Amino acid sequence: MENENVNKETQEQKSGFIRMKRFHFIMLLFFVVFLSAGITTVALAFGDEKAVTVAANRSEFDKLYAAFDTLKNNYYEKVDQEKMINGAINGMVESLDDPYSDYMDSEEAKGFHESISSSFEGIGAEIQEQDGNITIVSPIKDSPAEKAGLKPNDKVISVDGKSIQGMSATEAVLLIRGEKGTTVKLSIQRPGVEDLMEVPIVRDTIPIETVYGEMLEDGIAKVQITSFSENTAKELVSTLQTMKDQGMKGLILDLRQNPGGLLDQAIAISSLFLPDNEVVVQVEDRDGNKQEMKSSKTKENPGVPLVVVTDKGSASASEILAAAVKESGNATLVGETTFGKGTVQKAQDFSDGSNLKFTTEKWLTPKGNWIHKKGIKPDIEVALPDYASLTLINPETELKISSSSSEVKTAQQMLKALGYEPGREDGFFDEKTEEAVKNFQNAKGIEATGILTGSSTTALMEGLREQIKANDTQIVKAVEVLKGKIAQ
Repeated sequence: MENENVNKETQEQKSGFIRMKRFHFIMLLFFVVFLSAGITTVALAFGDEKAVTVAANRSEFDKLYAAFDTLKNNYYEKVDQEKMINGAINGMVESLDDPYSDYMDSEEAKGFHESISSSFEGIGAEIQEQDGNITIVSPIKDSPAEKAGLKPNDKVISVDGKSIQGMSATEAVLLIRGEKGTTVKLSIQRPGVEDLMEVPIVRDTIPIETVYGEMLEDGIAKVQITSFSENTAKELVSTLQTMKDQGMKGLILDLRQNPGGLLDQAIAISSLFLPDNEVVVQVEDRDGNKQEMKSSKTKENPGVPLVVVTDKGSASASEILAAAVKESGNATLVGETTFGKGTVQKAQDFSDGSNLKFTTEKWLTPKGNWIHKKGIKPDIEVALPDYASLTLINPETELKISSSSSEVKTAQQMLKALGYEPGREDGFFDEKTEEAVKNFQNAKGIEATGILTGSSTTALMEGLREQIKANDTQIVKAVEVLKGKIAQ
């Protein structure tokens, strides 16, 4: 009996509790609705700003949402919603027709940040999209790309047999980059050369070391800046101090093959060679408003005559520096007309790790010149020797007696440049060419087969690269100009 009473009381208490909870819930629901309506009314009536506009209510997005819903609900297969959204953003960016604006998913964005911060694994070449083609802007110094002979304006047609026509630069980077020690095969179209070149390149770790210094003759220092990354200004200050300690009397600043980088680094480095508070660069927004960015006082100014060497691979931040020191009269420019990139980009990260890089302004030289697609013409124009523009030879190709091709012609020109007379340069491999190949192989300690392939081909291209370096007409001219300045 006692157990039955207890159970009954418990059930009555439980039943009463349930009724009370429902009552409170209903009252609470009415209260929340009433309170929400009141807050919304007050906000709309008295708020300083309008309520946030919901994207779905913006008429310009009606078609976008309709297309998304149509595909999501009616496509014959289940769609990847994230992929569709990324594709929509990509489409918006591509409609700008700007090779320097790009949307990157999280994986692509990671590679982008690595390229300006520490190191990465790949071939070491700056690329960009131009008119649907992926184009080499500049190979990085001592990188696999440079050693393989890639040059500015080479077009990458395919990667490992996969066409990359129409891809963005970041999409192409994902295919070209890869684990150290692996090989990627690029199909290259070089301006003025009819045949495609197949170029196998072994990937390596590409350190973002950006400043290289050496002392030349008569107290002349040569300092090469390969890109403008996060620590480039600090690297340069340290290198210049080393050059001073070694008796620097004049400075050659080598900006060849430098694709650019960070704007703040270009300003910091320009400040080393300009008086305090002098205009380094102007940035102009789409409304025509201009902002002058000026040099800051620095005690690290080397205080010696300066010559800057440029070529068609000098782009962006390189051009900002070159223009600033040229227009100030503080330096003489020697070499070739620069690439011609006169726009500034901003990178915006999203919470999922993706990134939007887009052009925000154009930049002008201190005197207000816009060099976009025109470049900066040097004070003294000097070209490298003709053999510096020779094309690549695929080491996997076998060139031997009776072969006839454009690669044979290139090999004959390389042999001649290195002092091994092939007898002809018309692309036909005869006995005289075979003899020249054997002489080259003997000189390099390679089995003298008379056949160009594999290590023989690689050694031939490396020999040419060293020949170009040893007969650098642009640096020779820069030294000559500096000697004249030092003597004054």
